[in-house]
Amino acid sequence: MEQLSYRPNLDAVFGALADPTRRAILSRLMGGQASVREIAEPFSMSQPAISRHLKVLERAGLIEREIDEQRRPARLAAANLAAAADWLAEFRAFWPSRFDRLADVLASMREEAVGADEITPASVRPVHRDDEHEQQQERKSKDERGT
Repeated sequence: MEQLSYRPNLDAVFGALADPTRRAILSRLMGGQASVREIAEPFSMSQPAISRHLKVLERAGLIEREIDEQRRPARLAAANLAAAADWLAEFRAFWPSRFDRLADVLASMREEAVGADEITPASVRPVHRDDEHEQQQERKSKDERGT
């Protein structure tokens, strides 16, 4: 099996991207640099909590911060994000073959079910709790009426 090339920091990048708050921060920074206070505005969390998220992003190489007088504005650093995208792109060829195989399996299942009195996924209607309750009420009414 061919070994994929190792890219330093990839674990840190995916770890940082695993959190929805950090992904939202990166989206915010696509519009340009911002201070901690500006980044924290749309979130219902403290500035220290946002600062901790920024440290994770900075350690992963996804943002850069510099001292600008008394503030430390953050800006997007796309190199490690690009490395993660490149790594994922290596798997792009894998998915079409998997989807083709799935389509083949589903087609053969349909062919086997044709002519047989089997229940197919297309003929099954999901039962919801409300439906079950209605069915129970109907049965109860029939029992009470004696039908």
